[in-house]
Amino acid sequence: MIVERVELRVIQMPLKEPFETSFGREHQREAILVTVYADGLEGWGEVVASRDFGYSYETTETAWYVLRTFLIPAVLGREIPDVETVARIGERLRGHPMARAGLEAAFWDLFARQAGLPLARYLGGVRDRIPVGVSIGLQPGDAELLEKIRGYLEEGYRRIKVKIKPGRDVEMIAAIRRAFPEIPLMADANSAYTLEDADRLAALDEFGLMMIEQPLHWDDLYEHALLQARLRTPLCLDESIHSVRHARAALELGSCRIINIKPGRVGGLLEARRIHDLCHARGVPVWCGGMLETGIGRAANVALASLPGFTLPGDLSASDRYYHEDLIDPPFVLQPDGTLAVPTGPGLGVAVDRRRVDRATIRMEAFRP
Repeated sequence: MIVERVELRVIQMPLKEPFETSFGREHQREAILVTVYADGLEGWGEVVASRDFGYSYETTETAWYVLRTFLIPAVLGREIPDVETVARIGERLRGHPMARAGLEAAFWDLFARQAGLPLARYLGGVRDRIPVGVSIGLQPGDAELLEKIRGYLEEGYRRIKVKIKPGRDVEMIAAIRRAFPEIPLMADANSAYTLEDADRLAALDEFGLMMIEQPLHWDDLYEHALLQARLRTPLCLDESIHSVRHARAALELGSCRIINIKPGRVGGLLEARRIHDLCHARGVPVWCGGMLETGIGRAANVALASLPGFTLPGDLSASDRYYHEDLIDPPFVLQPDGTLAVPTGPGLGVAVDRRRVDRATIRMEAFRP
């Protein structure tokens, strides 16, 4: 297909409530939407970089610059035969995976639409429903946290993930376990600890957690291996895994026993699938993490999570978990069995509501050959 036009939009959407992690608090979601037009079709992708630094060195400003200066000129007016071509163009850059992933996602949508297939099937997915969990940000106190957990369990979420940081960890997890002794529970540290905190983290072993996610530095593999050797609880790596090479190294070193796969973090769905394939072949569980995506990015994640190796509930909550009104129709809805339905329409399988997109847009630029 020949790329006829590309559009970039920065959108801002208010969150239903602030979302706090060890590196900051978000009150509204800022992201970039990419729309690619070719062969009478359009494909949508979402760049999950935030307005500010925190989870990643990428921001909406850096991603906008990389897209308009390097990535879009490399595809505009060109014959693009497959997604692998887009991925190779992106790999010329050293870094900037979120910018690359947003553009690549739009092409996945396009090629799946061209084939008349849902993106899940186009990727090789095998499920029509995805078990999901919910991620809860840091709360002012245990009482507020327990009330949040109770509410999400009543809604039907299968797994609870809570954010931790020094000073809000062992005692907080103990309080959760007293109130909810049997729920599947995991803790996400977002790199808030050092190896000197190993004894503190080992104290979490007694609470039967599914995993502790990314306790140490965001690009570390070696010290995570030392820490995993001291813990019974499986470690899950998130920020440290940027490619299938990182995933292979982490498994060989014993840095983790579980991997969180986020397409934006690893440069796109193609690399995400490669990591899935590696882990699936080795019997290592994976799950799909979330980045407060709108329904556009969420649809791509749901399609990815339909692959057979995604055996753990992901952070793929319903649309109303974060937003009063999503950008897609219909929105993602939590089913009574704690799952999300995998869209069955061609491409992303959801309709983008352009009126809502326009209302959320604060910056827009179109590119033509």
